[in-house]
Amino acid sequence: MRSPPPAAASSSSPQRIRVRWKIFLFLFGFGFIAYVQQRGITVAGYRMMSDLGLTQMHIGWLETALLIGYTAMQFPGGVIGQRLGARRMFVLIGLIGFAACMATPVAPLFLKGEALFGVLLAAQFLLGASQGPIFPVSAGVFEAWFTPDRWALVQGLQSMGLGLGASLTPPLIAWLMSAFDWQRALAWTTLPALVLIAWWAGYGRNSPAEHPAVTAEELAELGPEPPARPDASISWSRVWELMKDRDVLTLTVSYVCMNYVFYLLANWCFLYLVQERHFTVLESGWLASTPPLAAAIGAGVGGALASFLGKRYGVRTGLRILPLVSLPAAGLLEFVAVDATNPYLAVAALALCFACVELNEGPFWAAIMHVARADSMAASGLLNTGGNVGGLIATPIVAYLSGHHHWSTAFLIGTAFAVASAAAWLLVDPTRRAVATGAAAST
Repeated sequence: MRSPPPAAASSSSPQRIRVRWKIFLFLFGFGFIAYVQQRGITVAGYRMMSDLGLTQMHIGWLETALLIGYTAMQFPGGVIGQRLGARRMFVLIGLIGFAACMATPVAPLFLKGEALFGVLLAAQFLLGASQGPIFPVSAGVFEAWFTPDRWALVQGLQSMGLGLGASLTPPLIAWLMSAFDWQRALAWTTLPALVLIAWWAGYGRNSPAEHPAVTAEELAELGPEPPARPDASISWSRVWELMKDRDVLTLTVSYVCMNYVFYLLANWCFLYLVQERHFTVLESGWLASTPPLAAAIGAGVGGALASFLGKRYGVRTGLRILPLVSLPAAGLLEFVAVDATNPYLAVAALALCFACVELNEGPFWAAIMHVARADSMAASGLLNTGGNVGGLIATPIVAYLSGHHHWSTAFLIGTAFAVASAAAWLLVDPTRRAVATGAAAST
């Protein structure tokens, strides 16, 4: 049973902002800062190559190290998050990520050559590993704090935070590099993480029933039954059941395909605009912020649309509509981008393409939450493992093709992945496991 809220929380004074939305803002902030930290090196890499004697393939390996760490900790991070609880988990991974991020600008002060590159690789791997659990653990928090009809909305809005972080990073890092140097650009942009971590440690809670500021009125708004809480005692048999579920697997494969396009646009736009479209570094910094900004808007709009369509047509049909329409559109826009003779038209096509891709974050994450219910953290870890496998596939392909001036081929491969991602949704039924899980939970 849900424990009664403390007397102080049940005062008659109305809350201007519900606690659940304040909790959401913390998760929005963790995602925002994570993407600033991740994307910083994709812009700073332009100066790091000349200052540290690195090649474009070295930068590709650094991004690959981050992706390996990020991918490897998705599923374990989700399971650990279910066991530790979101409050402790975000403090732990936040501090590890901050230390890893600071190592990149500090290491060149003491090391050179192969030793330096080894430390940079290790730092990027550790940064990725620390950030891997953020979104699986967030899914469990959303499950506990929001009703199912809001899951696509809050997932889309959190993804909007990622897009805003990715959009802010290129012009901010480019400006700081021009005014100072790449080391200070990376260091200064990660300092706000400490403030967020300390604030969350004091305010965050794992569920509404645990929070002293949650009123009886807010608890009642979550429905007559308590929201499904993350299963802290998740067993290996339950993990295996999730791993072999057909909807979990289909969503994961679809997410693999979609994220080839995501990582192509998120990690390589800056270099594409410098090398292929011949913009200046500073101009490229601003223009490279356009696709992630469009993606941020697309993620928020997609979350809202998916929530509306789910209510209007039911979860199974409503969550399919956006992927089946927007992912083929994204593939078509990649054709437009590579064929455009006007470089600004190419930037516009890339921005629209990224928006079409990110319209689908809400549907993907809401679907996996419907499938897994109380095991959302673990199942979301599996989903995002697949998503980042898409990045692991994309990074060496794009690094090789771009290094040989075959940017068009890299984008056209993305078209095939986008269409394949859409097709997989025809096999997905997000309601298939929700009934069984709910029945199990009630026994």
